[in-house]
Amino acid sequence: MTIISPSLLACDFLNIEPELNAFAGVKDMWFHLDIMDGHFVPNLTFGHPIIELITKKAPHKCDAHFMVTNPEFHGEILKDSGLYNFTFHVEATPDSLGLIKKLKSHYPSVGISIKPNTPVSALTDEILKAIDLVLVMSVEPGFGGQSFMPSAFDKIKELKSRRESLKAHFQIQVDGGVTDKNSKELIAAGADNLVAGSYVFKTTKDKYAEKIESLR
Repeated sequence: MTIISPSLLACDFLNIEPELNAFAGVKDMWFHLDIMDGHFVPNLTFGHPIIELITKKAPHKCDAHFMVTNPEFHGEILKDSGLYNFTFHVEATPDSLGLIKKLKSHYPSVGISIKPNTPVSALTDEILKAIDLVLVMSVEPGFGGQSFMPSAFDKIKELKSRRESLKAHFQIQVDGGVTDKNSKELIAAGADNLVAGSYVFKTTKDKYAEKIESLR
């Protein structure tokens, strides 16, 4: 089953707990947290105390995407926070493989992300065999509500092909402009984890589950 990961960047920040609880009965989903530091990307979002509060209250696994210049620092600080998946950017560190090994001692799942202009070839075979998730950004990281970039399809297909040839087991996650207009094609291309923010949250709470199912 495809995992759908509603991005909390698009939720009502003043009522986060009711927003989380609105998904209590939904199956095969994660909560996606976009962590931005104002340096790696221009925007600024959740700090460590808020992340810890969300992971404690959330009825589903929490998946954090760190758009930060110092992912190792955040990985260490948040090691006891309850985060399920910790994703960092390949562009943010000179030693992705070393960081993956460190993070795996603290998190059940570790992911790596590539920006729209970063080729899949930036991810070595060793990285792909070590990682649990690859996040393909289908918009420029830093802000929600952007339009989907079709170049992501080629990256997804390339990752699926390399996953098969390497006999690797990483999930292929896609984030940016995901709606019911492109979700089926993304799944067909090889994506098995879809992040959606505005599409899910720009409706009433009683429709959240319906929105998630429409993406499958």
